[in-house]
Amino acid sequence: MKYVLMFADNEEFAAELAAMSDAERGRAYQRVYDWFAANSDKVTYHQKLQEPETATTVRLGGGEPVVVDGPYVEGKEVVSGIAEIDVADLDEALRMVRSWPGCPVVEIRPLLSVPSAPA
Repeated sequence: MKYVLMFADNEEFAAELAAMSDAERGRAYQRVYDWFAANSDKVTYHQKLQEPETATTVRLGGGEPVVVDGPYVEGKEVVSGIAEIDVADLDEALRMVRSWPGCPVVEIRPLLSVPSAPA
């Protein structure tokens, strides 16, 4: 079963990371790299996203599309990265995520199998 993990940062986490010394921050990032290495047999793709202020959101519906600078999320959490995993089931995905050493929120969402378009 394939899932996407969406890693979300919040203001508190970002402030803690910014307050770390270079050495502390390096150790924090190393724990994340180690997690990906330990789970490399299940992670099929992963990527860190650029900062939220680089986002552009397009709001559709109700007439003309509205283009807004910044992320769609109106809360305090923003998605900072994604990973696709291939595991047996949700329980295995949960076991992986419980050991995640990075940002404080991880959303697990199954990928939808969509039939391919006819040729």
